[in-house]
Amino acid sequence: MIKLTVNSKEITADAGKTILEIARENGIEIPTLCQDERTQMYGSCGLCTVEIGDSPRLFRACSTYAEDKMVVRTDTRRIRENRKVALELLLSDHTGDCRPPCSLACPAETNCQEYARLIAEGDYGRAWSLIREKVPFPASIGRVCPRPCEEACRRRLADEPVAIAALKAFAGDFPGEEKASAPPTGKKVAVIGGGPGGLSAAYYLRLKGHGVTVFDAQPEAGGMLRYGIPEYRLPKDILRREIDLIVQTGVEIKTGVKVGRDMTLDGLRGEFDAVIAAVGAWSSSGMRCPGEDLGGVIGGIDFLRGVAEGGGVSIGGKVAVVGGGNTAMDACRTALRLGAGEVYCVYRRTREEMPAEKDEIVQAEEEGVIFRFLAAPAEITGGADGKVEGVRLQIMRLGEPDASGRRAPVPVPGEEEVLRVDTVISAIGQKPELSGFEALEKTKWGTIITDERTFMTGLSGVFAVGDATGKGADIAVSAIGEGRKCAEAVDAFLTAGGFPVAESPYLVKSEKTPEDFSEVEKRPRVKIKNRPASERARDFRETGAGFSKEEAGREASRCLSCGCGDYYDCKLIKYANRYAVRPERFGGAVHRYKVPDDDHPEIVRNPEKCILCGLCVRVCEEVKGICALGFSGRGFDTTVKPALDARLRDTACDSCGECARACPTGAIMTRKPPESP
Repeated sequence: MIKLTVNSKEITADAGKTILEIARENGIEIPTLCQDERTQMYGSCGLCTVEIGDSPRLFRACSTYAEDKMVVRTDTRRIRENRKVALELLLSDHTGDCRPPCSLACPAETNCQEYARLIAEGDYGRAWSLIREKVPFPASIGRVCPRPCEEACRRRLADEPVAIAALKAFAGDFPGEEKASAPPTGKKVAVIGGGPGGLSAAYYLRLKGHGVTVFDAQPEAGGMLRYGIPEYRLPKDILRREIDLIVQTGVEIKTGVKVGRDMTLDGLRGEFDAVIAAVGAWSSSGMRCPGEDLGGVIGGIDFLRGVAEGGGVSIGGKVAVVGGGNTAMDACRTALRLGAGEVYCVYRRTREEMPAEKDEIVQAEEEGVIFRFLAAPAEITGGADGKVEGVRLQIMRLGEPDASGRRAPVPVPGEEEVLRVDTVISAIGQKPELSGFEALEKTKWGTIITDERTFMTGLSGVFAVGDATGKGADIAVSAIGEGRKCAEAVDAFLTAGGFPVAESPYLVKSEKTPEDFSEVEKRPRVKIKNRPASERARDFRETGAGFSKEEAGREASRCLSCGCGDYYDCKLIKYANRYAVRPERFGGAVHRYKVPDDDHPEIVRNPEKCILCGLCVRVCEEVKGICALGFSGRGFDTTVKPALDARLRDTACDSCGECARACPTGAIMTRKPPESP
């Protein structure tokens, strides 16, 4: 037996063991990427370095045997810097995608790749449960989301992006197991606003065991999903069903109550342990032109809300909608369904610059909406009765790009057009109405200022999310993502009295081109079947049918599974984030390898992720006695592969998968899809 000191702790251990072995036996972690207790020491990764006594050099714990009276330090500043450099060197020639681009593009961080896999396998309930870990409204959001995930989808480089949103909507119709709430904490949270952001915050706080009450000014909860999205895009019985699931977890919702009228912010602060303001942006932006105070001029959100509430909205036979976003498209198509004979969409740029979803533009055009591009309202004209008679349009041309990156519209002198209309709907933007929140500091846009990391306002214990904060109105899935993250911050505030440092994790990402997918089999995207335009423009029934099970499975199987299947178990990325790496400082040549698709029926190799730890080679040889893999080449060009460039299937490999289980980076895996923890 020997006695040594590790991090000021005296340890008695058997002689003949390495420092790494003794540290592990005593619960002291020393990071390593190349060590497996079943194999002989190797020391290739360089992470397990430690300091010994007064020696000026560092020692590798995996290959240094402990001695009596040895003094070992495993976590000093010098050691951390050395490990950081070692990791950065390994990462400088490690390529791939830790997370799939679709998930990185999703404001709510949904695991698109995984739920696509589950749908492809017919496991709809688990897909539903997985989505709800990030989004409580899969059926609703799947129908209305503008799909930033699909813009990032790698499949588009081969043919067309996967219909990720439609798959989410499909999964929403197959509820799985609801996650149980944690035991009650005794803490109470008030959420002001029952829209997607507020309800998401409420749901995730309830799952953490807190008591949650939602206060909403509208007759029903749902926010813009309820009152700003038309029935033909999002049937409200679907939304109600998903809100009911939130209520069933124990969230209390009180409707028809408004801060500044029925209660005060100070009163809520006194009654609850934390308050979240998620009041949305319900006030339509003005057009800033003469005549917009005439009768028959209405804001886009006011118009859509009036229709959703079932009130009698009189618009006449001719309608002009000003704007080019999704609200404008919703207003145009809703006006047609209310019986307008002519509906004009007036937009100051061209069709290519319209921010609305392309599908919405196409469907609006099919239904009969008339587009007036490169035109802006100069004046709204009215009659003696004070009501709209027409709108005078200034013809525009495109100039230089503005702050948004789009070419700015510039008036063409002397060129105008007059539209004779009965109603003008302004759908050029929206802003929050914040009476009752005077105590909160505002931005120059009139929105609530919050800490970007914690969502806390200038008042302790008061948080804010969604369209009423920052730069204003955004898409619903952004509010949902903020609501969930805010719930985590509020939970930390209530249970720990502070906030964790939530830095964005380091992720390995790669750039791809169509050439990278030239061998991918072309498979057309499964299209949603919409009802004929002449039929759907006459009613508010949903415009199209979602996927059948067969269609959903076919579409989900188009996913290329771009994200690393070993991400949740990857030791390399875990240590990379622990030591705050910056591998770009060691940028240089990067290897590119191509492994045949038929290399092996059960094992997938990706040498571009390999860090040459040698574990797969050593496990195969020392544990299995097979030697299917070995090192080839020298120096920087060394790689791991079967001898003589053979396919792995043509070696003595018995498909045991031990190499994949030993690999710390996902460079070699079994043919199983990535799963979240």
